[in-house]
Amino acid sequence: MTAKIDNLVVLFATTSGSSGDLLGSDEKELIQLVWQVVDLANKKIGELNEVFIRPKYLELTDECKEESGVTEDTITTAEPLENALNQFNKRLSVEVNGASLCLCTDGQLHIRQVIHPEASSKNIMLPECFFSFFDLRKEFKKNFPSSADLKDLDIQVMADYLNITSDSSDDTFASHKVQTMASIVLALLSDCYNFTHPETVNEKFETGTCSKMERVDDNTVIRARGLPWQSSDQDIARFFRGLNIAKGGAALCLNAQGRRNGEALVRFVSEEHRDLALQRHKHHMGTRYIEVYKATGEDFLKIAGGTSNEVAHFLSKENQVIVRMRGLPFTATAEDVLLFFSPSCPVTGGRDGILFVKYPDGRPTGDAFVLFSCEEYAQNALKKHKEILGKRYIELFKSTAAEVQQVLNRYTSAPLIPIAPAPIIPVLPQPPFVPPPGVRDCVRLRGLPYIATIEDILEFLGEFTADIRPHGVHMVLNQQGRPSGDSFIQMKSAERAFLTAQKCHKRTMKDRYVEVFQCSAEEMNIVLMGGTLNRSGLSPPPCLSPPSYTFPPQTAVMPADASALFQPQVLLNHRPMQPHAAFYPASTQLFMNYTAYYPRGVCDLGLQAEEQAVTAANCPEDAQTCVAPGSPTSLNYFPSPASAPTLGAQPGGLVRMHGLAYNNGVKEILNIFQGYQYATEDGLMHSHDQARTLLTHPKERPKSPPESMALVNSLCGQPSSSPALMTHPALLLAKQPLRDRGHGHLGGPFLDLQLL
Repeated sequence: MTAKIDNLVVLFATTSGSSGDLLGSDEKELIQLVWQVVDLANKKIGELNEVFIRPKYLELTDECKEESGVTEDTITTAEPLENALNQFNKRLSVEVNGASLCLCTDGQLHIRQVIHPEASSKNIMLPECFFSFFDLRKEFKKNFPSSADLKDLDIQVMADYLNITSDSSDDTFASHKVQTMASIVLALLSDCYNFTHPETVNEKFETGTCSKMERVDDNTVIRARGLPWQSSDQDIARFFRGLNIAKGGAALCLNAQGRRNGEALVRFVSEEHRDLALQRHKHHMGTRYIEVYKATGEDFLKIAGGTSNEVAHFLSKENQVIVRMRGLPFTATAEDVLLFFSPSCPVTGGRDGILFVKYPDGRPTGDAFVLFSCEEYAQNALKKHKEILGKRYIELFKSTAAEVQQVLNRYTSAPLIPIAPAPIIPVLPQPPFVPPPGVRDCVRLRGLPYIATIEDILEFLGEFTADIRPHGVHMVLNQQGRPSGDSFIQMKSAERAFLTAQKCHKRTMKDRYVEVFQCSAEEMNIVLMGGTLNRSGLSPPPCLSPPSYTFPPQTAVMPADASALFQPQVLLNHRPMQPHAAFYPASTQLFMNYTAYYPRGVCDLGLQAEEQAVTAANCPEDAQTCVAPGSPTSLNYFPSPASAPTLGAQPGGLVRMHGLAYNNGVKEILNIFQGYQYATEDGLMHSHDQARTLLTHPKERPKSPPESMALVNSLCGQPSSSPALMTHPALLLAKQPLRDRGHGHLGGPFLDLQLL
C-alpha cells in the first residue's frame, strides 16, 4: 500500500475457546472485540472501545473464562457478529472522521484465523478495513533486529524489551493487551519508524494455469482430504479464507475413473500461510470435517501441472467459470454443445470456449469443458444436469483449471490400450511368447455395443457377410461372463478379410463406431482362450503355461489306451494346478473368453452327412450358405436330449452332478469327462483351433450316431450349487465315468455323480 496512513487501529479479538498461539485453531466463535485508535501524525491515542458478540453456541471454555473474564451472562444479551461488525465500523468511521486507517494486531491469528474464517462460514461481508493490517510483531522485529526471534515474540516480550509498564489491575485482559500494544506503537513512532506495506488478505481466489516446468516450494503445499465430491476450487478457497492461496493453487484430485476422490492439493504464497493452514486440521466444511496434511511441490505438479498449449489457450481467459460435461456422444460437435446450452447460458467465446477431451489418437472420450463468463450463466448451465444430447444424458459439474489439466494429462499420457499388470511373484524369467504363424483370414471387431447380437454384426458387415465361413462369428465375453465389445469373424480367405477390414473400419453400429482389424485364426484362438491381443503385442492365456514350468504328476484323466490316440501338443491340462514355481497371482482365474465358440452340435447343427447332402441338394445356393454363420448363442456344445429326437438321434445316458462350486463352468466339467467324449469322423473341429481341442482329433469311429455326443447344458443360466446334467452317447458308457469319477472333486468340493 503506497497511500499514506493517518491512523492505526490496534485491535484484539477474543474467542470462546483457546487464546495465544492456539487462537482460532479450535474453530471457536468470536465473543469480544477491543480496539484503540492511534493518530500517527500527532502520536496520540484515542479512547478504548469494546463490543461483545453473541455466538451461536453460548458455551465458554474454562480457559476463556479465566483469561478474558467474560461470562455467559455478558454475551447472552450481546449482538450477533454481523451487527457487532457494523457497530465497529460505524464507531471507527466517526472517530477517524474520514481519515485513512489500517488495522494493527498482535500476529496473524486475529485477522486470518478468527475473523475471516468465521465471517466466511456465516456468509458475512466484512468491511474493507479487514483486508489489510499490520502485524505488530513483524514491525517490531524490523525496527529491532536484535530482539527475540519472531516466533518467540508476543506483547509482553515486546513491552519488556522497551521497558513499558502498565497497571492492569483495573482493566480486563483484552483491554490491557490493547493499551500495551498502543504504547509499543508510540515507542516505534518515537524511534522514527514508519508503518508501510501492510499485510493483505486476498478477497477472491484467482484461477490460473501451472506448468510442469514451474518450480513449486515444498513448504507451501498442503493436502486436504475429506472434501465433498461436489466441491470446487472456490469452495476450497472459502475453507481457507484469510490465507492467501497462490494463483491457480487449488487442485482437485481425481481417481482412476476420472471422478473426484475427495482430496485436493493447495499451494499457498508462503510457508507462513501453509503453517496456518495446517492449524485448520479437522475444521468443518459444512457438516464434514476436513483433514489437512503437508504435501510436496512434486505432488502438486502431478495434479495441476500441464504442458498442453491447447489447454493453456483455453484457460487464458481469466475470471471464467468452468463446467465439465461428461457422457457426450462421440459424434458430438461444438455446435451441438452450443445449442445444448443456448440461449439461457451462452458459452464464452463460442467454439473457443469449448475444449473436447480426446485420446492421443484423436478419439473422443465423451468429456468436454465449457467456459461461462459469470456465475449466473454457470448456474443456469448446471440446471441442465442429465438433460439429453443426442441419445445420451449429459452429466454437468462445476470444474476448475487444475481439473482441466489433470483430465487432459490423464488421457493424453495414458496408453491406447491398458497393459495387464506383471505377475506378482515372477520367480523365474518368463520366456517370450511367440505367436503361432498363420494365414490372416480373420477379422477382429472392437468397440461393439454391449447389446450387439450376431444379426447386428451380419448387418454391419453388409456385402461381406457372404464371405463368412459357416459358424464363423465368435462373440467374446469378459471374465465376468458379460460382452466385452469384441468379436472375431472367420472369413473365406485372407484377401476377403483384408477388404473387410479396409471397408468396414470405423463404420457405425447403434451410434458407436466399430474398429475392424485383420488377424489370423491362431491369434483369434489365443484371445478366445483368455489371452490378450493389443498394440503392445500378443499375450498368452493363463491356461497355457510356459514350457519352462513343470507340473506335479497327476492322475490320468482317461484310460491309457484312449489317451494314446490324442495328440499331446494340443491337449489342455485336465485340471489346472499350481506349478512348483509361482507364475500367476493367486487370484488369477483360468477362463475362456468365448460366448458362442464351439460349433452347433458336432457337425453343424448335428446333421449327419446324409442330411447335409439332402439339405445341400434342396438349397439353390452353396450348401455352406444355408448354415447360419454365427455360433450358437447358448453354452450348449452339443444337442440336448430334448432336441435330439427332433434330429433323429438317440438320447444317451443322463448324469446328475451334485455339489458343483459356484465358479465352476463348462470348461471344468468338460475336463472331468474328458476321454469319454467322442468326436465323429465328419466332426467339423479344426485341428489348428487349440481351444476346440478339449475334444481333440477323433478317436476310432464310434458305433453310435454323432448326435449322441456329450453335452453340458446349463439349466438356469447362472452359476449355482444346483446339479448339472450331462448326456452321454450310450447308457453303458455313462456308467463308466460314474465308476471312475464318483465322489470326485472339482475345484475343492466333492461331486456326487448319479445316473438318471
